[in-house]
Amino acid sequence: MACASWDTSRAGTSSLSLLKGTTASAVTAQLLQQSVEVRSSADLEGAFAAMTKERAGAVIVLQDGLTIRHRAQIVELSAQRRLPAMYEARDWTAAGGLMAFGANDADMYRRAATYVDKILRGARPADLPVEQPTKFELVINLKALGLTIPPSLLQRADQVIE
Repeated sequence: MACASWDTSRAGTSSLSLLKGTTASAVTAQLLQQSVEVRSSADLEGAFAAMTKERAGAVIVLQDGLTIRHRAQIVELSAQRRLPAMYEARDWTAAGGLMAFGANDADMYRRAATYVDKILRGARPADLPVEQPTKFELVINLKALGLTIPPSLLQRADQVIE
């Protein structure tokens, strides 16, 4: 498994936490994780070439500003290299990516709106509790890579793109 990463000197706390989480999960699943650092869009071709050379079986693309801006290129490189890739948000599957698992953005936006409402009604932001996402979604794109996805995984998906 390869983990497409970024310049950790500019990565936020949540991004570093996700990278640590993928490392811990790889150890638990007895998978060899190979992190590939990407600092700019110019590094993408080389990153995918390195993953192919090292015979990566799959890719997890961690989402940040760089990867979001170059989503189409990343999805295309994954398809060209025939590397199954997992992403953090459904937007990636809409762009042609294979699979996404992450917090439901629509739910988070609704929750954020309730905070805005409370603040506009006089609540002090410092008095409002910090919330974590509670709704997550799995989206699978059957058009991507032409892979056969196990029926047990398809049954768990919130959305299957056919």
